[in-house]
Amino acid sequence: MSEESYASPGARERPLIQIADDDPEIRTLLRLHFGSMECDLLETSDGAETLEMVIVHRPDLIILDVMMPELSGWEICKYIKERDEEYAHTGVIMLTAIGAVNNSLTSPLFGADDYMDKPFDFDELDVKVRQVLSQKRRDA
Repeated sequence: MSEESYASPGARERPLIQIADDDPEIRTLLRLHFGSMECDLLETSDGAETLEMVIVHRPDLIILDVMMPELSGWEICKYIKERDEEYAHTGVIMLTAIGAVNNSLTSPLFGADDYMDKPFDFDELDVKVRQVLSQKRRDA
């Protein structure tokens, strides 16, 4: 990861994307996929570590699993969205296997900017990532 990821969100040239999932295979797939994009990456595997990295690094986007040890993705999303002034620039895409109906009902309740179900399509994920990053840049 480059030193730019430690810069304030407005000072970054490349977006900082945090991958938060307790499944190492999903993290690897996403890391390899996003490795070809113009971005910097953080990876976390449990909710407590995810929240700590959110607070320290203030990523531009979090790809967030719901079911993780320590804290759930919903708890992390709620924390971010309740502090809109601090995290207005941070987008959240829930990426989870809880089921399409549960995901579509719960993700908006916790303030997620978008959501996808596992298994997921990389092309669709790319579209959602670009949309959320673009929207957050306009809003911030």
